[in-house]
Amino acid sequence: MLKIGDVASRTAVATEEVVATFARISGDLNPVHLDESYAKDTIFGSRIAHGLWTASLISAVIGMELPGPGSIYLSQNMKFLSPVYIGDSVTAIVRVTAIRDDKPIVTLETLCVNQDKKHVLEGEAVVLFPELRR
Repeated sequence: MLKIGDVASRTAVATEEVVATFARISGDLNPVHLDESYAKDTIFGSRIAHGLWTASLISAVIGMELPGPGSIYLSQNMKFLSPVYIGDSVTAIVRVTAIRDDKPIVTLETLCVNQDKKHVLEGEAVVLFPELRR
């Protein structure tokens, strides 16, 4: 049974292959993600992973762990706080903060941290979870 305070997480590494695959799938071929000579002259000083790749880890937790299969996004807000560099390990953490009494809707705190526990993304998701009413 889903309850306030439940937490789930998932960790992935922003490898060369992950970034190249995400660029190809998303169509975001921004050189800050793919071209080290370009990226070294940016404010980041090196290539970075796509912010939406980081956000996709949250989607994976929501769809597979908490609330889990059958979850449907209604909304997601997020702030990108720090870059994710190639080789960084990112952990997406989702925590239940509210469950509506009148509808199968769950509010979730969403957070991504890097290997140094630095917050790279913070936000909130609202999810329809039909399994609440079964």
